[in-house]
Amino acid sequence: MYTEDDLLPLSALQHLLYCERRAALVHIEQLWHDNTFTLEGNHLHEKVDLPGQSAESRRDVRITRGMMFRSFRLGLTGKADVVEFHRADDGSSVLGVALPGVDNFWIPFPVEYKRGNLRKEDGYEIQLCAQALCLEEMLKCAIPAGAIFYGESRRRLDVVFDAPLRTVTETAAARLHDLIASGTTPRAKRERKCDKCSMLEICMPDALSKATSVEAYIQRETQPEGLKA
Repeated sequence: MYTEDDLLPLSALQHLLYCERRAALVHIEQLWHDNTFTLEGNHLHEKVDLPGQSAESRRDVRITRGMMFRSFRLGLTGKADVVEFHRADDGSSVLGVALPGVDNFWIPFPVEYKRGNLRKEDGYEIQLCAQALCLEEMLKCAIPAGAIFYGESRRRLDVVFDAPLRTVTETAAARLHDLIASGTTPRAKRERKCDKCSMLEICMPDALSKATSVEAYIQRETQPEGLKA
């Protein structure tokens, strides 16, 4: 179990899943740079968290925006875009929770907002599952599923929090803590996804990858003959 001081932002988990070097640059070296993709994503989240829209009701669904959450088991904290509370069909408390001033029991259903068109991305599903695990710990309930809402296509992708996804999510959270605790930024590695990364100019994967190769070459060539690989 982690303490209050150990809690890391759940957003760091998304950086880790995209690239461990990116996560280290942001959360160890405290560096950041926006690009079109991050600005569009920030704008979408700001629209979700508009003042005066913190809660609303739609028949058998109650909607809460900007709900804070944390988990001492995973060592994560953050703010959910939207948590829907669906009325339990049988009215039981097996899965649901009681809400102040409201009858029946309600099943939490987290919804994460993302830019772009509907698509399946493991990193997004792990991030959403981490939210669910945090909410389960806080609310003392079971959360079987949630959804990712894509702003451009305005469509949802339903996500079931099954055992494999939960295990991967817990492993990722532990890896995030190990990375931050190490205080070490992984070496740059050029990949196709680097082109869309807002940290490209700071990370400099092209230059640093080549520099690493030259350094390794010089070190290898200056070794005594008997020690060369």
